Amino acid sequence: MNNCQLLDIEFEHNGQNQIITPVLIQDEQENILVDCGYPNFLPYLEKAVQQKGISFESITKLIVTHHDMDHIGSLAEIKRAYPHITIIAYELEKPYIEGAKTSLRIEQAKSTLGELQDEAKNQAEQFIRFLASIEPAPVDQTVINDECLPWCGGIQIVHTPGHMPGHISLYLPSSKTLIAGDAVVLEHGKLNIANPQFTMDMEAAVSSVRRLLDFEIERIICYHGGLFHGNVRQALQDLVREYKS
Repeated sequence: MNNCQLLDIEFEHNGQNQIITPVLIQDEQENILVDCGYPNFLPYLEKAVQQKGISFESITKLIVTHHDMDHIGSLAEIKRAYPHITIIAYELEKPYIEGAKTSLRIEQAKSTLGELQDEAKNQAEQFIRFLASIEPAPVDQTVINDECLPWCGGIQIVHTPGHMPGHISLYLPSSKTLIAGDAVVLEHGKLNIANPQFTMDMEAAVSSVRRLLDFEIERIICYHGGLFHGNVRQALQDLVREYKS
């Protein structure tokens, strides 16, 4: 996995210690960042990249897996500070990232307001305001399902809907590595569906996991949980079986 660096970023959010794992994919010409954390995370990212012996100025591209707040929160800040970085996203995601369409998470949260009691409703409204405050950012290049980007030994775009309709994962055939985004998460050493209560289409999410079985994957990197250690194929099969039963 020598062309793939995990950037484990530890921080406190809502009073809890959390870790996210953006990824840096590299070759002689390219330093490609995958996802970029919450708003105001640029200093965290700069430090994490520097610890790998790389200047953030050398980042050439930033691929976004989907438009959740913890994946695009710092996108506009990064583009402002480093305008040379090419922002890449799946075609369905572009209008949400650029602000032409309302975030699907906002729509989802609004749909629950009528069912909530006062305290929970206040929390949901606060969450909606936070989501609405995330600054839109321009998408310089869109990609489609099964497209193979020519950098770093090839980066295959794998449309993995469910968590969100436009969610993508990235397959690196040269190292048989899957960057999963939120298609799956790693919890207590076990792969699982990311935030089932917030997954927009659970059937599609499970189908996406099933589709990953078509790839020869030796390593899987989850945005939440980091690098999975174990038999990837068996773990994916177990996850599909769990949601079938």
